[in-house]
Parts: sequence; C-alpha cells; structure tokens
Amino acid sequence: MAREKRPLEDSTPDGMPEEKRQRPGLASVIVEAVKMDSLQKLCSTLEPLLRRVVGEEVERALAKFTPPKVGVRSSPKRIQGPDQRNLRLQFRNKLALPLFTGSKIEGEQASSIHVVLVDADTGRVVTGGPEAAAKLDVVVLEGDFAADDDENWSQEEFENVEVRERDGKRPLLTGDLTVVLKDGVGSLGDLSFTDNSSWIRSRKFRLGVKISSGFCEGLRIREAKTEAFTVKDHRGELYKKHYPPALTDEVWRLDKIGKDGAFHKRLNQSGIQTVEDFLRLVVMDPQRLRNILGNGMSNKMWEGTVEHAKTCVLSGKLYVYYADDKQNIGVIFNNIFQLMGLIADGSYMSVDSLSDNEKVYVDKLVKVAYENWENVVDYDGEALIGVETYPVKGIDSYTEEPNNGAGVRNPYPQGPNNVTQQQTALPSSQSAPMQQQRSSTSSSGATGSGWYPLKLNVGP
Repeated sequence: MAREKRPLEDSTPDGMPEEKRQRPGLASVIVEAVKMDSLQKLCSTLEPLLRRVVGEEVERALAKFTPPKVGVRSSPKRIQGPDQRNLRLQFRNKLALPLFTGSKIEGEQASSIHVVLVDADTGRVVTGGPEAAAKLDVVVLEGDFAADDDENWSQEEFENVEVRERDGKRPLLTGDLTVVLKDGVGSLGDLSFTDNSSWIRSRKFRLGVKISSGFCEGLRIREAKTEAFTVKDHRGELYKKHYPPALTDEVWRLDKIGKDGAFHKRLNQSGIQTVEDFLRLVVMDPQRLRNILGNGMSNKMWEGTVEHAKTCVLSGKLYVYYADDKQNIGVIFNNIFQLMGLIADGSYMSVDSLSDNEKVYVDKLVKVAYENWENVVDYDGEALIGVETYPVKGIDSYTEEPNNGAGVRNPYPQGPNNVTQQQTALPSSQSAPMQQQRSSTSSSGATGSGWYPLKLNVGP
C-alpha cells in the first residue's frame, strides 16, 4: 500500500514555501507612500473650503425660516411716521464756494440758505401740523457721508458722522446753530467755521440739519445734508480770484496772474493796476499787453486770462471824441475804450450800419482818439443818451489773436500828435432806434461793443 507523503510543515497554503513567495519591491512601496501623503494634503487643503461653503449654505437656509436679528441692516425701507408720511428735510439751494474760516456761510449769489420740510411721496412742502413749525439743529458732517439724497438713512447713521471740534479748539461751527421752521420753510442764520477741513479724514465737510430734541417725538423726519465742500484757512481768501471780477479789482484777481508774481509785477511796472486797465489795453493794443506779459505766459494762459477779464460787468460811463470843435461828428467808446458807434448830425449809428468809406473814416478817427485821449469828453451814459439803456451783457466780441491786434501804437501818449483827419461827409442817420444790436468789428480791428444799446437821439 502506497504511503502518502506528508506535506512540509513550513509550506504555505498554496503549496509554495514561505521563503519562496514574491515580496513587494522597494520602489512600489515608495510610490504608494507618496500617493497616500498627497491625498492627505489634498484633504487638508479642501477641508476649510468645504466647511465654509457648507456653513454659508446652512446659514442661508436658516435665514428663510428665522426673523432677521436686531441690528442687522436689511434692504432700505421707507421711514414713515405714524401717519404713514415719508417726511424729509431738504436744502433748497447750494452753498457759495469756496468757504474760508471766519467768513459767513452763504448760498450762491450771496443768497440765504433755505431748508424745507417736504413729503417725499408728493414732493410738496409740508405747511401744516406741529412738524411744520419744528426747531432744527445745524451740525457739521463728515464729507464722505455718501448716502444718496433719495436714501432713507437712519438717525443713528446720521449722528455717527457728525463732526466735533478738535481737542483744545473752539466750537467748529459758530453763529446761529438753530433754525425754526415756519410753514415748513426756514433759513440758516449767520454761520462760520472756526477751523479748516484739512484734518478730517475726507478733508471735506458737509452741513446738516436735524430735528431738535423734544420736537416731533415719535415722528421720524429724515435729516438733510449739503454737498461736500472744503473749508480753507482765511489766509487763502486774500489770494482768491473773483468770478466775475470787478473793474476796480487789482489785476492779480484775474486767472493765471498770481499776486506778487512775475506777471503781476510786469503789469504794475507798465501802469496796469486794475482789471479795467487790463481790459482797456486788450481793446486798444493787445499786442503790447501780450509783450508785457512775455513768453512765460503761453497762448492758452493768455486766452484764459482774457476770457476771465471779459466776464467783467461794465459801468455805464461813456467817452466821446469829437472830430471838430463844433462836435458834429464823434466816436463813442465805453468805459474800457471799446468802440460803440458814431455820432453824426445828432444821431447815433452803429459800426455795422456804416458804409465802407464811412468805416475808413471811423477807423482813422478811432486812432486819433486813442493817441489824443486827453481830449475825449466823458459822460454818464444816461446823461449822454438821455433815454433808457439796456443792461451790459459782458465783453465777447474781441476774437482776434494778439498778433493781429488793432494796430494802435500809442495808447498812452505824452501829448497830442499831429494826425491828419480826413473830413469825410457822413449822412445823417434817421434810422429807427437800434435795440438788441451789437456793434461789429470795424475794418481796422477796433472791437465792437458788448452792450445792447441803444436808443440814441443825441443833440449837437
């Protein structure tokens, strides 16, 4: 009987000896370890992102089933009183800028600053009820309070941007700090700033008004605010320009001419002290004026300065230069020596109504007048004309470049020059009064008037 072989004790279940099994290589072990490490790093990187996304989704889902928390700002809603009205304070006019410390705060064109109480739903002024006679407080606000005027901000938001004076300083705003409404309308009194706005975060202030404590309790009335503005130190007011300038203003009040600067000194040395002096030379000899200012003033600067000067309001003074002692014929100039027209046989004729031959005569007469200005006769406009004149509209007819000026070479003579006068017969003008008509530029370049005359019947 055959005898079964006993299996070896050290053999494996699959019949292979243990020492002969295939073992994993070192390289494969390293690869597996690297894969596991990368997976762990990826999970650790994604975990905070997944937590945040899940948290936001959970909060969004819960918000649909829970009321909003107190203090959390939701979408703007109408601020209404118990009677469901949407009441607001509003400034009706803008401030005159720039503002300087110590100077009175005014509206544009030196007007009072008005504030009104309106119903925002209808746009009408609220003239009845206790709120129409409420007392208001005037406050200073941060310039960067950017809430839109149509937005209904809260009282807390408004008061959080109120500005107080700096430590150790006087109250920032002084004067009449309260306004009492009458039929829903009030006006700010005398107010001025004691400090500039350079130290505030936005470097700008706003004025605001709000209902005083103790008035309109239980009724929400939205506050009002002005546009943002800069408050400069009062020393800057000494150097500010005037818009429009006055004839008597010093010439440095014009744009591009700095006080005590090079242009200012050159003009003063040439006898040009005021805006009126500047304008007269613009009319009589613009090239000479251009040469006085020199190459340091570019063409663009020159144009800006002249345009600013032209906004000046002229006075009613007139000058007449007569061609002979009988005063039958003469040329009329305004107070900046700008040609307005001609007097001939007791009647007025505008430059554009003259014939070509008559214009040649007028051109020569204008040159003679400029060279003998000491012989002109000055009149009050009404005294000369004797009838109503129309308001001055400014100077806007001078359009020539400095190099193509009128050609008058001696605007400030030391004495009369012997200039031959061509005696050209001029017909008497019997035309109807010329209203709303500008005098045009004559052929010599003498500029037309910016006035709107005239109804002239001038006696001999």
